[in-house]
Amino acid sequence: MVNEIAKFSIGQLVHHRLFAYRGVIIDVDAQPKDKPWYRVLVHNAEHETYVAERNLEPDPSIEPINHPLVDKIFDRFENGVYSSKRHKH
Repeated sequence: MVNEIAKFSIGQLVHHRLFAYRGVIIDVDAQPKDKPWYRVLVHNAEHETYVAERNLEPDPSIEPINHPLVDKIFDRFENGVYSSKRHKH
């Protein structure tokens, strides 16, 4: 099994290279053979996606994500990054 270091972290804003949506990382799965995969809350939607690292890039925007679960998962948004709640994820 390949042990890769994740390029993105929880709370980071990302942009999907193929489908051109913005989102925020809520979980990192480093176990797949083909590099890390990420759970992403999709901006202006109610769903999340499971995306391979190769399809993501940093989002140049520092605007917050509009998703109903953001406030349940994160405490605050500062300088383009969300901070996770410590007691619940």
